[in-house]
Amino acid sequence: MRRKSLRFGKGFRIAFAVRKVQAAEMVLAPGEREGDADNRHRGADQWLYVVSGIGVAIVEGERVALKAGTLLVIEKRERHEIRNTGRTLLKTLNVYYPPAFDGEGDPVGPGRQH
Repeated sequence: MRRKSLRFGKGFRIAFAVRKVQAAEMVLAPGEREGDADNRHRGADQWLYVVSGIGVAIVEGERVALKAGTLLVIEKRERHEIRNTGRTLLKTLNVYYPPAFDGEGDPVGPGRQH
């Protein structure tokens, strides 16, 4: 068993990985975004759960509203961007299968961005 208290500090931080799955915290300030029209994970699905805040995800050109409690699955190779459109921090928990990043948050392995 592994356990960790999440801090949801600013930016992107890997929480931990177990075998073939990885969890990460992401916090975006108002007006910030992660990714762009060319961002995708070549070999990893991304499950994004909104802990707090509001924003929008743009996945393959389709806009999806984000708010606390939203669960969004971005499948491998889907181009995507996450934007904070609110006035408070947008905090998300992201799960990647298989892992897409190393401990420093740099893309790695079959899940790396491409």
